Amino acid sequence: MKVLVGLGNPGRQYEETRHNIGFMVIDELADRWSIPLTQSKFKGIFGQGVVNGEKVLLVKPLTYMNLSGETVRPLLDFYKLEIEDLVVIYDDLDLPVGKLRLRQKGSAGGHNGIKSLIAHLQTQNFNRIRMGIDRPTNGQSISDYVLGRFSKEERPDIDATVKKAAEACEEALSKDFLQVMNTFNQ
Repeated sequence: MKVLVGLGNPGRQYEETRHNIGFMVIDELADRWSIPLTQSKFKGIFGQGVVNGEKVLLVKPLTYMNLSGETVRPLLDFYKLEIEDLVVIYDDLDLPVGKLRLRQKGSAGGHNGIKSLIAHLQTQNFNRIRMGIDRPTNGQSISDYVLGRFSKEERPDIDATVKKAAEACEEALSKDFLQVMNTFNQ
């Protein structure tokens, strides 16, 4: 079974914000694969399905971003899954809007959701899909920026990137993550 985890914050006030781009990808996959996100356990919501013969678990932690590991670790333990079965999708300030970067390991890079995952998983070695949201340019605080919504001008790039990230997730079901990286990292 593959576990695809999109990071974000629960609640209507955070919908469609930069920090919730991981949730947007999970929603896209749930629609694409007709997997309803109706199960609630381990401080998260998730849905299970079978895609191209592979069991899939789509997950949205409801712990708020900074505590994402509190959902992921118990979920992996419950289903007896390995770290290699995990793909985490999240926003990245160091990439321009519309850019994807796939990695198999690395530091948190200042991202509190990833810090929580590293602490709970006790490793930096897990598959990730980083999605560019750029940095604020007008002196806005990082916190206000990531909790803000995408501009009208950014929206077409974001929508395209969400679809591209969903395609990368789909390929990760049947291919080695290194192959998926080679395809999607440009």
